[in-house]
Amino acid sequence: MCGIAGWINTADNISQYKGVVEKMTEELIPRGPDDLGYWYSDHVLLGHRRLAVVDPAGGGQPMVRKRGDQHFVIIYNGELYNTADLRKELELLGHEFFSNSDTEVLLESYIEWGAGCAQRINGIYAFGVWNDRDKSIFLCRDRFGVKPLFYAQRGDSLIFASELKALLKHPLVEPKVDSEGLAEVLALGPSRTPGHGVYKEVYEVKPGYYILSDPTGIRKQRYWNFESRPHTDSPEKTLETLRGLVVDSIERQLAADVPVCTFLSGGLDSSAITAIAAESFKAKNQALNTYSIDYVDNELYFRTSNFQPNSDAHWVRIMSETYGTNHHYVKFDTPELVQALLSATEARDLPGMADVDSSLWLFCREIKKEATVGLSGECADEIFGGYPWFHNERMINSNTFPWMYSMAERTRVLKQEITDYIQPENYVRKRYNETLAETPRLPGESPMEARRREIFYLNIRWFMSTLLDRKDRMSMAHGLEVRVPYCDHRLAQYVWNIPWDLKTMGGMEKGLLRKALDGLLPDDVLYRKKSPYPKTHNPSYEKAVIAMTEEILNDRSSPLLQLIDKKAVVDLARKKSDYGKPWFGQLMAGPQLFAYLIQVDTWLRRYKVRII
Repeated sequence: MCGIAGWINTADNISQYKGVVEKMTEELIPRGPDDLGYWYSDHVLLGHRRLAVVDPAGGGQPMVRKRGDQHFVIIYNGELYNTADLRKELELLGHEFFSNSDTEVLLESYIEWGAGCAQRINGIYAFGVWNDRDKSIFLCRDRFGVKPLFYAQRGDSLIFASELKALLKHPLVEPKVDSEGLAEVLALGPSRTPGHGVYKEVYEVKPGYYILSDPTGIRKQRYWNFESRPHTDSPEKTLETLRGLVVDSIERQLAADVPVCTFLSGGLDSSAITAIAAESFKAKNQALNTYSIDYVDNELYFRTSNFQPNSDAHWVRIMSETYGTNHHYVKFDTPELVQALLSATEARDLPGMADVDSSLWLFCREIKKEATVGLSGECADEIFGGYPWFHNERMINSNTFPWMYSMAERTRVLKQEITDYIQPENYVRKRYNETLAETPRLPGESPMEARRREIFYLNIRWFMSTLLDRKDRMSMAHGLEVRVPYCDHRLAQYVWNIPWDLKTMGGMEKGLLRKALDGLLPDDVLYRKKSPYPKTHNPSYEKAVIAMTEEILNDRSSPLLQLIDKKAVVDLARKKSDYGKPWFGQLMAGPQLFAYLIQVDTWLRRYKVRII
């Protein structure tokens, strides 16, 4: 996994500005601590930071290949999982390879198929290919947006980078935020509209899209989306196909020339990954390293709720003992969790999921000490329907994003003039309706099945993207590559059309997945009720974030004061928080609202954000 940056201007000679792209690329050192490379011409400046995972000796970038009178140059952040398949196909077409890297296979795929290569590759990726004859740059992002890619157009210049912090190092890109960008943070945050870069006239390549820019202009094209069609497989065939897809996806994603581990919560999703990975390691006479996260004194304060019915430790132990893994229990205390709120904001370049982010930032820092690649269970809940809002009738019919169906908690702390400026309810409704309008429909579906399809699409395009952003930034801040096997597009496409009564086989959330994995996991793990990513329940955390928020409120230089109603925040701090009523997702309740305000303040200060 890596970081990429570039500046293209086919009208002017920009070769004297190499230092600009070098500064942009320096911001990506955490993503690529192992190596760096640049490629320059009169109209193109490209930078690359490398995290060596496959073929450390042969996969250096930027990588250049010549075909006839054309030179192709690639910079690439990601991992292909069908490298061997593509290589065989390309060799039959006459292509010659000089390394074992997926970078070379990806570049040769573009040389052979052009933009059509996007349809053929399976993986997580964001990459750019420069063609010097056509003076074109091809920018492509994976189907679900696992890997980030931001860009900005300024006159004749196209500027792009893996992260916003790198983009902002370009003098033509300023940290200006208008009403729309502010609404992204204060009304939708920590989620973000697909394609939106928050800063004015800053964008991201949308998941499943590519961009082709040449002297005639820039063209954006969607190359993948779900196809809605009747599901005709029998239940038995469905289970067989599903099991095969899950196992194949996990096994493909174990490939690496560096240490690999799994994240293990003891839940269904991470346990299935761990079981399959552990068997693969055992076949090579190796033991798999697994990792779980917890918090100091959490067992003293944990209380069951609809969102978090039980804690994880018991099931983690069962899984580790059953599959003989080398398990690492990673535990954090309140002070480091609070302090890491600042580091997590800088890693994401935006306010994020509060301590859900900061705990993952700390967790990945510990994992990186012994591993370079990890496999994690994200995306299964969005694809199979695991969250409460897939099952709660009121949330299903809430006519908004079901993980944030009440705006009151966040809007009550805003100044009235800010509320008037961003119109949060209208902005959220607009983005919600836009997403409904692009949902792939299946003619003839019942109204309820059609609504469930909308809920799945909303989750995959929004909630899953938020979690994928979180996982990428918190892990890559430490040079840790995290792979997400349930995000395999073949698996997601197959499950997309399976009717709800099959998905909930046996009357349980994700019942179909459970049944498909029968025999791979112990029954008490297989049929454990879903529990989300663990968060701290220690009241010291709430006290700490309230104290930090009060410090910010008493700092007259705080940029947060221009946005929030100080009295409303103080009044909120005096009330007892209810951990069971999140304002975003399953985990972000009262304490996380204060933590989010801390992150907003950090973002405004760190990036010198100017509201226009």
